[in-house]
Amino acid sequence: MSAEAVSSVGVVPLVDLVAQQAEVHGEVMAELADVLGSASFIGGPAVAAFETAYASFLGARHCIGVANGTDALELALRAAGVTAGGEVILPANTFIATAEAASRIGAVPVPVDVDQEYLLISPEAVAAAVTPRTQAIVPVHLFGQTAFMEQLIPVAEACGAALIEDAAQSQGATRFGRHSGTWGLAAGTSFYPGKNLGAAGDAGAVLTDDPAIAATVRMLGAHGSLEKYRHDAVGINSRLDTVQAVVLKAKLARLQGWNALRRAAAERYSALLAGIPGVVLPREAPGNSDVWHLYVVRVPDRDAVLAALQAAGIQAGIHYPVPVHLSGAYGSHGWVAGSFPVAEEAAGQILSLPLYPHITAEQQERVAGALGDAVRP
Repeated sequence: MSAEAVSSVGVVPLVDLVAQQAEVHGEVMAELADVLGSASFIGGPAVAAFETAYASFLGARHCIGVANGTDALELALRAAGVTAGGEVILPANTFIATAEAASRIGAVPVPVDVDQEYLLISPEAVAAAVTPRTQAIVPVHLFGQTAFMEQLIPVAEACGAALIEDAAQSQGATRFGRHSGTWGLAAGTSFYPGKNLGAAGDAGAVLTDDPAIAATVRMLGAHGSLEKYRHDAVGINSRLDTVQAVVLKAKLARLQGWNALRRAAAERYSALLAGIPGVVLPREAPGNSDVWHLYVVRVPDRDAVLAALQAAGIQAGIHYPVPVHLSGAYGSHGWVAGSFPVAEEAAGQILSLPLYPHITAEQQERVAGALGDAVRP
């Protein structure tokens, strides 16, 4: 498609945050006026209200707001007793923050492969990777799915490892009716703006049913202090600010409806793309109710297909093009190509199509048409 043609029909964005913000604008601005008027910028009633609301939404006992999702994972791991030199098992195909959270403690990330169908962490691979140094297992609820938690729990229990969920992509997803983020000892989540529940900047939270874990996370995130100028541990500065809490609470009230729109859009894609040769469509695992943070297909010659979509005004993406073990950040760990073949093969095939609550049927038809044109010889 020519530049002139793209200009005339418009670009289909990977994510449309403007439409979401328009829905909550009036409510948010009214509450922000109160925040500014009271100068309550850190903590306070708005943060507590969001923490209570999100914990209730998921069915968790405690929600502790923090500055971002990476901090959430680090604080959850630290509160669970992960220490320098301990091993943390995680999937090879995740955003690097999952591994960074372990590295920042001085722990050792241990990537494992994923299953072929859903690209979720393989419970069999986790069991095979356990050693006497294993201190935590971090399943990632990728693309809006929930990992196979009922299979991972006995693996963690058998080796005494803490099960810490990375729930950044699965806000509202369930497995057998139980919300992601409520299966393990604790979970870290991100409210980066593009998430299903996104802030107006960086934000995150730790979820747990364990009051001791909750208290430790809150203490560590406040410079190791629960009482002003008394510091019982070396912590970090990681708190959810009031502005983000206001935005998140307004969006939380709409999350179920927005997730339903995502599900409907995913179903529409699956109908539109069915039968296109070479395109492998995502499926929902039995027992899951996915929230479709991303709609990820697999295609041959992915980079050429992506270039063709972008030329047609379709802002597709890749989540993620380089598995953690092959990234430059972990080049010194000795992992090589071929270490985790399923994750590596998928990294060269996966393609995230535009999907968000306000995407229109017409936009999806454009995406499907452009994808069909791109994969046909």
